[in-house]
Amino acid sequence: KITYIDGDAGVLLYRGYPIEQLAEKGDFLETCYLLLYGELPTKAQKEDFDGRVTRHTMVHEQIRTFFNGFRRDAHPMAIMCGVVGALSAFYHDSTDISDPHHREVAAFRLIAKMPTIAAMSYKFSIGQPFMYPRNDLDYSANFLHMMFGNPCEPSVISPTIARAMDRIFLLHADHEQNASTSTVRLAGSSQANPFACIAAGIAALW
Repeated sequence: KITYIDGDAGVLLYRGYPIEQLAEKGDFLETCYLLLYGELPTKAQKEDFDGRVTRHTMVHEQIRTFFNGFRRDAHPMAIMCGVVGALSAFYHDSTDISDPHHREVAAFRLIAKMPTIAAMSYKFSIGQPFMYPRNDLDYSANFLHMMFGNPCEPSVISPTIARAMDRIFLLHADHEQNASTSTVRLAGSSQANPFACIAAGIAALW
């Protein structure tokens, strides 16, 4: 129901929609909405969804200091695995998996914070300061700002590169029952913390 993939035939469907249609006419967050809720959003639903994800892009300030526990030459995937798992120690108000609202909030937080944590992991590995997310940028432009910006000057994000980045995110939004998906579902079946389950998926993806 969620994803159909046939690599030999070059077919990838999200909720029945061909990936090329979504890539041409939509964006990553619209695709996230489709995967989560089973249908494309209306304009009002899209604006609400985008706004809620944007407001969750910052991470708890103590997570910034959490990075100092890693060696400077640590592999970024090792850092991702550790920090995403650590989210379970910071966000206790969305961990009741039997509550649909809690599941929704956890999903919003993961979609919103993953680019922030990925960018922080990269910045840490090259010895540059972390960049706070900017609410005036869209999802992909914000990721590029956090990855490649610096505090000494304003970030200038190419709309073309941002659009290409968005399509990369969209193409990788889901790939049916692959290794990382299977791992998250297996860990989740034990009713573990949702953030810890995603950390397990990152370990499998690594």
